[in-house]
Amino acid sequence: MSGASGPVGPVGPEGPAPSGEVVDARGLRCPAPVIRLARAAKDAAPGAVVTVWWTDPAARHDIPAWARMRGHEVLDTVPLEEPAAGDAAHGPAWATRVRLAG
Repeated sequence: MSGASGPVGPVGPEGPAPSGEVVDARGLRCPAPVIRLARAAKDAAPGAVVTVWWTDPAARHDIPAWARMRGHEVLDTVPLEEPAAGDAAHGPAWATRVRLAG
């Protein structure tokens, strides 16, 4: 389901893709989550799934835009379980999974 951005269901802090790479960008502000994702994607194999944990509200739009511009597929965006995933200073935490183009 490409481009999904609504909650699908909570996942644990280990992320929705434990077998893939996880980029922990919680607490980081734009553009840091996308920069970290781009660094991880550079070293990953085509078809790999990279999961980004984020708290910056801008990442909800920035990550899909970055993926679309590079031909990658956003698989889903789901909330991380609380309280370990988010805190009062950074707000709720989310996980977005991106399948890298091949």
